[in-house]
Amino acid sequence: MPKRKEAKGTKVTLKTAKKAICTTPDGRRRLVLSNMGITIFPKCLFKLTFVDELDLSRNLIEKLPENFGNLSSLRWLDLHSNKLVSVPESIGNHRGLTHLNLSNNCLTFSGLPSTLGSLTNLKSLNLGMNQLDDLPLTLVALENLQELGLFDNLFKKLPQFLQGLRNLTKVNVKRNPLSYHQRKDETLLKGKSEHKEDVYLVHESSLCRTCLKRCKAEREKLIKGGAEGRRGRRREAEGGGVDSCMSEKKKKSAFPGLVAPNSVATVNQDLWRLRENLECVQVK
Repeated sequence: MPKRKEAKGTKVTLKTAKKAICTTPDGRRRLVLSNMGITIFPKCLFKLTFVDELDLSRNLIEKLPENFGNLSSLRWLDLHSNKLVSVPESIGNHRGLTHLNLSNNCLTFSGLPSTLGSLTNLKSLNLGMNQLDDLPLTLVALENLQELGLFDNLFKKLPQFLQGLRNLTKVNVKRNPLSYHQRKDETLLKGKSEHKEDVYLVHESSLCRTCLKRCKAEREKLIKGGAEGRRGRRREAEGGGVDSCMSEKKKKSAFPGLVAPNSVATVNQDLWRLRENLECVQVK
C-alpha cells in the first residue's frame, strides 16, 4: 500500500489575514484566525503592526517564533486550544497586553518564561487545562491582574505570592490535586477583596411565605441562566470558528478572560456564579 501523506496545515497569506480583520464594538482591530488548522505561526502577521487583538485559538500550533514579541502592539491575545509546549521569552515585550489566554495547551512550568512578569498591564490570564504544577515567581509583579485561570492542572499547592496580588479577585483552580489546607486558602484568595454580609442557613419551613417565594424565584433564575450558558458554549464549541467581533455585541461574559475554551470545562463558569447556597437567607 502506498504511504499515506500527512495532512499539511493551512497556509495563511497576508491577503487572507487582512480579510480576517474586523473592528470590535470598542473600535479595536481584531484578527480572527481561529479553527483553521494552522500548524505553523504565520510569519506574515508580523507585517500587521496595526492589529490590536489576535485570535489564533483552536489550531494546531506547537511553537511560537522567538521573535513573537515583535507584535508589541497587541492588547488582547488568544492562543487557547493549540499544542504549545512552551512560550518564548520575547512575550515579555507585549507590555500592553490586558488579556492573555493560553488555556488548553501542553504547557508545563518549565515552558513558562519568567518574562511573563513583565506583562504588568494584564487584567486576565488564563492558564487552565495545561500541565502546570507551579508558576514563575516573577508573576508577583502583575499588580493589575484581576482574573486568573488555573483549572485542570497539576497544582498540589497554590503559589504563596498570589495572596499578595491586591487586585486579584477571581481565581479558578477547579480539578487540581490541592490539599485540604490549600482549598481553604483558595476560598480566602477568591474572597479577599469582597465584603460579604453575614448569612445563616435555615430550613424552608422557617421562612414566611414572602421570603420563601423570593428564594425560589431566585433559585429558578440561577438554574435557568446556567442552562442557557451551557447551551451557548456548546453551540460555540460545535460550530467551530465564530466571528468574535459580532458575537461580542450580543453577549458579554462575567469572566471574559476565564471562559472555558470548549465544552470540556463548561462547569467552571456556573460554579463561580453560584456564590452562596441557594437555601441561604441574607439577614441584614
